Amino acid sequence: MPTKPAFGFLGLALTMLLPQTALAEKPLSAIDWLSESVKTPVAQGEVSLPPLESVSNEPHSQNGSRSNLPPMANEAKVSTGAIPDTVATTVLGGPSLDAVGLLPPAVTGFPHDIWGMGKSAEIATALTKVNPEGVPALQSLLITLLLAEAEAPADSRGKGDLLLARIDKLLAMGALDQAQALIAVAGASASAELFRRDFDVALLTGEEDTACDVLKTSPGLAPTLMTRVFCLARAGDWNAAALTLRTAEALGNTDETEDLLLSRFLDPEQFGDEPMPAAPTPITPLIWRIYDALGEPLPTATLPPAFAHADLSDRAGWKAQIEAAERLSRAGAIPPNVLLGLYTDNAPAASGGVWDRADAFQRFDAALSKGDVPTIEQRLPLAYARMKDAELEVPFAALFAGQLSKLQVSGDTARIVYELGLISTDYERLAKQGNGAKDARNVFLAGLANGSVAGLTAPDSMARAIAPAFTDPQMPADVADLVAQKRIGEAILQAMLRIESGLTGELVKVTEGLSILRKLGLEDVARRTALQLMILERRG
Repeated sequence: MPTKPAFGFLGLALTMLLPQTALAEKPLSAIDWLSESVKTPVAQGEVSLPPLESVSNEPHSQNGSRSNLPPMANEAKVSTGAIPDTVATTVLGGPSLDAVGLLPPAVTGFPHDIWGMGKSAEIATALTKVNPEGVPALQSLLITLLLAEAEAPADSRGKGDLLLARIDKLLAMGALDQAQALIAVAGASASAELFRRDFDVALLTGEEDTACDVLKTSPGLAPTLMTRVFCLARAGDWNAAALTLRTAEALGNTDETEDLLLSRFLDPEQFGDEPMPAAPTPITPLIWRIYDALGEPLPTATLPPAFAHADLSDRAGWKAQIEAAERLSRAGAIPPNVLLGLYTDNAPAASGGVWDRADAFQRFDAALSKGDVPTIEQRLPLAYARMKDAELEVPFAALFAGQLSKLQVSGDTARIVYELGLISTDYERLAKQGNGAKDARNVFLAGLANGSVAGLTAPDSMARAIAPAFTDPQMPADVADLVAQKRIGEAILQAMLRIESGLTGELVKVTEGLSILRKLGLEDVARRTALQLMILERRG
């Protein structure tokens, strides 16, 4: 083990000896798996570890534990009412992190004061609760709302609490690219909490070296012990990494799990064939990355969706890559072309599950590329069935509905082509082509695509819940109050919450949610949502 000191021992010891209560209290996160990568801002008078860039200028050890370390992974780069008891009031207009966004009102169509006089905490709570899983139109609307550039809420005072809540929701959905872009606009080093989230995104996307470099040039960010050891090791400064850990151990400032994991990380050979320590709960991106570096990657299937990004790496097997892409596609977190690329990347090596989907997808895609209509009619039904099994109909439609609509097909293939057109973004135009059978269900679907179902027969219970929203939409009183206070963002969230509730209980909530969307002028979203509710048949 390297022993040469790489920085002042006294400074490190003083920091380690500080009582834990001296540290500033860290804000709570809406998600519990964030890495403890940095401490909250250091209070005046506290002693902190020196910045990473000043840790060591010593030559790196060319022997000892470093030579035996395995390669790192990814080396390449509700309450029932919507109105609170009181409404916040404050002066608007000052710069605020909460106003940061990627999409201006000209793109979103939302008013610039979309949060009105709402309270940041209540908006954040609604964001935490909403989960439009299984309804891609609502997932897309939610991501747009999270990325919207808008005036900060009335009580923001520039603290950035709502920005963090928006980022956390994106992380919870697995939308890492979107979250990272939002953090970049705000400035990853603007606060410890922003960097904390940026660091986790970097860990899951294989860009941890870049994140560690940010720590070197940001003296206002104080890395935790595990982050410091990890980043020093990534930079090749194994002497300083080992000294940091051993000093913390001597002062009793490591827990057993942290000690065992970091010790193995720095010198795996000393543990021989001993089993790896059990992973702590919750598993954070930093914990996951260290296990991966030691050749013991933890499966991501049971972890939050964000972890699936780690399996999109070329280092993961093809099966794991496809499963990760399928999971993220269902969440609306990645574009359909990612799925297309992975499904067609190799020849399936076995049968069942993922392999059957890849095989059916490839056979259909090959027939479509050749324009072979008889073969398309033969292969499309199976490919569509496999996509339905994985709840990937909408990404499939995004990829192929336009091409298929130009073909003259018949029978079951014509029905599928018609459905794919209705769940694509070009639903209104494709509905007018009228390739579907003229039964009550298809006539009703065509009416929805055109925004008018007056006089049409609702073919099932879902259609009966949808119809009133398109014949006589009524704004619920509590949501009307939100709108009157210009709290349009919260009204949109209420629409989503009601539709979600309707799918698991009273269908009248579906009526309310769709009515809210239409009353707010979100006609396209309302139509696409209604079509998806009927065609995808997602019921809780």
